[in-house]
Amino acid sequence: MSDSNSQSATYQQATHQQAALDLSIALLERPSVTPNDDGCQDILSARLEQAGFDCEFMYFGERDKTGEHAEVKNLWARRGTADPVICFAGHTDVVPTGDVDNWTYPPFTPTLKDGYLWARGAADMKTGIAAFTIAAERFVANHPEHNGSIAFLITSDEEGPSINGTVRVIETLEARNEKITYCLVGEPSSTDTLGDIIKNGRRGSLGAVLTVTGKQGHVAYPHLASNPIHAATSALAELTAATWDAGNDYFPATSLQISNINGGTGATNVIPETLEVIFNFRFSTETTEDELKAKTHAIFDKHFKDSKASYDIDWKLSGQPFLTPEGKLVSACQQAIKKVTDIDTTLSTSGGTSDGRFIAPTGAQVVELGVRNATIHQVDEKVEVGDLGKLAQIYEGILEHLLLD
Repeated sequence: MSDSNSQSATYQQATHQQAALDLSIALLERPSVTPNDDGCQDILSARLEQAGFDCEFMYFGERDKTGEHAEVKNLWARRGTADPVICFAGHTDVVPTGDVDNWTYPPFTPTLKDGYLWARGAADMKTGIAAFTIAAERFVANHPEHNGSIAFLITSDEEGPSINGTVRVIETLEARNEKITYCLVGEPSSTDTLGDIIKNGRRGSLGAVLTVTGKQGHVAYPHLASNPIHAATSALAELTAATWDAGNDYFPATSLQISNINGGTGATNVIPETLEVIFNFRFSTETTEDELKAKTHAIFDKHFKDSKASYDIDWKLSGQPFLTPEGKLVSACQQAIKKVTDIDTTLSTSGGTSDGRFIAPTGAQVVELGVRNATIHQVDEKVEVGDLGKLAQIYEGILEHLLLD
């Protein structure tokens, strides 16, 4: 790279960084604990409208304390009417802070120290939202007659139950046949350095609450009772030892984890009547929700066939697995990351769920790309200040690849 080009790139990164930092601070000052947006989306919509976006607020759920709107606020903003539609998706809500006295700096007073920006939501994910807002503004300013459309889908219900946020916006868009072609979710995907990992898929999540019902009695007279803990033991042992699939090139093998077991009255001499076991599958595209349920019920049916106890399972699907194979969106991300950071990114489907699970079933290509995730949901959440300008440049580069090529 020539000296003039190098100086230009450095200047561009600096201007992106300051703009992204300023907007990040404005968002982080808002104590938007889920499902409260606390005005974050108003800040975003005001800026996007100036850049030529049509902004629409969508409210879902119960009425808030004022009675004026439903409690969950969502923003759908779009510039352009043509395909392809590249959508930036994210959430303005954050998890609770816990005891603020445990924080080095007040969690809703954004603090610059030691090269980091400290605040609740700094990593997850208000800086990501700020970066792609700056990227869109700069791209539109440089290419006002760009191809296709740019959109934003911002919710305040990602960290909570996720029932009145992205999923409801997508239902609304689908009902009016408004399709997203490419979706870039600004979740913190990076691990050791910015852009080292992008998520091009996620495992599915299937939760279950198992209730085993026996008969309460005295531990000295077990023949007069039916112990639900004993009845469930062999079935749970087989369940946890089972192989569900072998995974594939993109996903690890499906796993099951028991997270809670509750039973007993608290007394040492009482056989309980019921046992509750909570477990969860994180599953790959090699198996299905119905297959997991069928195999689980087959195990319990076998072990409870001659039992005096009975069982019931309450299932809850949080999201299907999805995968965006290598193609135009993945390639655009890889090239933009390489140009800004000079690293070759790694594709991954690890981790938990994100709102991408609601968008992918519409046929959209979905990728998650954001800052480092080392401190998400922790006390003293923080993000490297130097990454903000780079991330905005990466996002702008992705827009250039998808809407100019």
